[in-house]
Amino acid sequence: MRIGVLGTGGMADALATHWVRAGHEVTVGGRDVDKAERLATRIGGGAKPASLRVAAEFGQVVLAALPFDAGVSVARELRAALDGKVLLDCSNPVGPGFRLLTEGGPSAARQLAAAAPGAHVVKAFNLCHEDVWRMRPPVFDGRPLSVPICGDDRAALARVRELVRDVGCAPVAGGGLERAGLLEATAALFIALWVAESADVQAIAPPLAYAAGPGREHAEAGKMADGGRRCRTACGRR
Repeated sequence: MRIGVLGTGGMADALATHWVRAGHEVTVGGRDVDKAERLATRIGGGAKPASLRVAAEFGQVVLAALPFDAGVSVARELRAALDGKVLLDCSNPVGPGFRLLTEGGPSAARQLAAAAPGAHVVKAFNLCHEDVWRMRPPVFDGRPLSVPICGDDRAALARVRELVRDVGCAPVAGGGLERAGLLEATAALFIALWVAESADVQAIAPPLAYAAGPGREHAEAGKMADGGRRCRTACGRR
């Protein structure tokens, strides 16, 4: 797969490194071509430096590894080059005080889609720090990290699922692009809990077996335990 990368920061470095190792062709684009050249050299594997426009024209998938406040203007500038491409958005619109900057308006992903209406925008890779994506692979307690993906185009989603697997993670269907804002809000909440409270967000949710309440076996065991307690109480009164 041909992948164009817009940006020369940590997310561009982390993800593109995995994709080069998986055998994809990568072109790194930046406004500062010297930075793009340094990053391409660090990534290795034949990664090439270029301008933002050349990277957008090169990629079948184009990773927008850009700060939230820069993404829309770049997408608008490159809209013709992005036409028909998969535009992969990993940004987080989170401001001071862990505030969601898009609250009350369209998500960052929807704003990119409006700026480049011919592109197929997919939201993914926004829930973890760049150093997590550098792991080879991101596996915790023997279980690969799951990556929610939101998008509307089936072919685009299929390409992104492949790229998620190439990072060593498990893709999870997150719904259409209208749900991308939920991923962004989740990131804002998680960052606040991690940074401000030092909280383990994995402890927020119960295991899958309990997602809809205790399973039948657990419910039956609970009923038996309650019955035993009632019996002991009644027997004690005799």
